[in-house]
Amino acid sequence: MKDPIYISKKYSVKKSDIQGKGVFANRDFKKGELVIRYNLKQLTKEEFDDLSKSEKHYTDFHDGSYWLFQIPERYVNHSCDANTRQILNQEVKCDVAIKDIKKGEEITSDYSKEDFLD
Repeated sequence: MKDPIYISKKYSVKKSDIQGKGVFANRDFKKGELVIRYNLKQLTKEEFDDLSKSEKHYTDFHDGSYWLFQIPERYVNHSCDANTRQILNQEVKCDVAIKDIKKGEEITSDYSKEDFLD
């Protein structure tokens, strides 16, 4: 396995069996715990248009704005049996554990269940 491309005390980004790269827990997380706080970058339409096709894969459009997911959140893979849930609102943008996550486990989210709360 290749070395991680990103590493912190909480998680690392490395090759995933799900798809491409993934985010893996470097410690245990309890259900209800904030796992990843997002550092989304808001883009203008022009900035979005200037992105490469591969970078556009890491964007989302919500409430009239384009958002670019940064590292590590851009590498959280989808799973129908996810262990986190995305919360995206004015106060916080993050993944919260919906079940206990063990050290070494891939952090996943069900993209169909994003919580866009106003």
